[in-house]
Amino acid sequence: MYKTPCSRLSGLVGASVKQKLVQNTPRCNQTARSLIQLYRRDPSNWLTYQHLNFLKRQYVAKNSSELNQRAIPKQAPILTIVDERDDSVERKVQRIPTIDPVVTDAEPHSEDVISKMQPEASTLSSTTGVVTVQEKSVSSAVGMSDETPHIQVETDEAREARLDRQWKQLKVDVADLPDIYARLAKIKLTALVVTTAAAGYAMAPVPFDPLIFFVSSLGTGLASCTANSINQYFEVPFDSNMNRTKNRPLVRGQISPLHAVSFALACGVPGVALLTLAVNPLTGFLGALNIFLYTCCYTPLKRLSITNTWVGAVVGAIPPVMGWTAATGCLEPGALLLGGFLYSWQFPHFNALSWNLREDYSRGGYRMMSVTHPGMCKQVALRHSLGLIGLSTLAPVLDVTTWTFPIISLPINLYISYLAFRFYQKGDRGSARKLFFCSLWHLPMLLLLALTCKKPRRDQQDAALPPASPLPLTLQS
Repeated sequence: MYKTPCSRLSGLVGASVKQKLVQNTPRCNQTARSLIQLYRRDPSNWLTYQHLNFLKRQYVAKNSSELNQRAIPKQAPILTIVDERDDSVERKVQRIPTIDPVVTDAEPHSEDVISKMQPEASTLSSTTGVVTVQEKSVSSAVGMSDETPHIQVETDEAREARLDRQWKQLKVDVADLPDIYARLAKIKLTALVVTTAAAGYAMAPVPFDPLIFFVSSLGTGLASCTANSINQYFEVPFDSNMNRTKNRPLVRGQISPLHAVSFALACGVPGVALLTLAVNPLTGFLGALNIFLYTCCYTPLKRLSITNTWVGAVVGAIPPVMGWTAATGCLEPGALLLGGFLYSWQFPHFNALSWNLREDYSRGGYRMMSVTHPGMCKQVALRHSLGLIGLSTLAPVLDVTTWTFPIISLPINLYISYLAFRFYQKGDRGSARKLFFCSLWHLPMLLLLALTCKKPRRDQQDAALPPASPLPLTLQS
């Protein structure tokens, strides 16, 4: 066949390339084999695409003017043995059938033994071991046939210990119920609410009635227990994320949610009924309104907006108003003044408290001023601390106290305002802690000073005045 020069040239090039490939094939195979052996010998020195794709955390170090990238070594997996057997299923142990020993025929005659001893002398040593093994197997089989099959029996203590590690039915100890109810009702906060309501009753310009005072205090305390219990019922999934609230009864599962709601109803219905029927309908309405504001407005707003702080301040300001209305039966400027004291006091108190709990509130998902608006948190605390001075000055103007009250309450109001100013300037944990602890004794001191400077009632003033002497009548003659 005739070939052109171009086809002849291409044929020569193809033959030379083929020859080169044939010569380099053994060398490539040897190189590939050496690479595989090197990887098998020390795979940690290799950095593959899989390491870069799946291992996110890597170290970058500079050694001898070179950047070496090395993946973090994975921890060795810990092998755990899990026993997944179901104790409700009984397992049967297969009984091994008895093996009867083989009974041989009559013993051979002595002459046959003597005649066969010498030819079988060579095989005697080999058969001895086999006979010994057979005798041991027969004896072991006979022993096993006489024993009863082994069945593992679980003791009561082991069963209780195993069940304690599993999910179990909730059991409530009656002896623990008082402590659980106290924590469910936030007994310290309830005591503060009752104290402010009692202060409102004592500040009212009416004669003191011990029975009405006791009933109004009891009804206010029951209403507070209801509000706090329902609040904890709604906030179980969020309280479990906070260190401050993770030990509450519903979070720990000490009582069921139905039990908590039943306790709230058992406190709320008699509490509002007492305030309405035994005191007056206005006080009962304020008690029901306070429960509604705390459970249906303040609680959901904590996760929506920072306005929850102002709504919570209104909730805290209602109890002294309830005490005043329980004594007088009507709303007066003095009741609103006492509510204003509680309203303004709560901002330095709560803002200082929430400042050191910002991490907890962030984990729980609560929108507090200290978390979302830290500057506003400090400003509001300072503003309302100064507002307490103005409210104290307004008390004698409204005929609630004498003019002595603004003077003797000025030092404690100035001190809490000074701590609020320090908190506004520094904004650290120390200044917030000092402001919080000052607020704990400031409120009872302020209410006590207001009670000592209470303006006497009109009937007492009239009784204190001396009776007017009649003018002497002179007869003119």
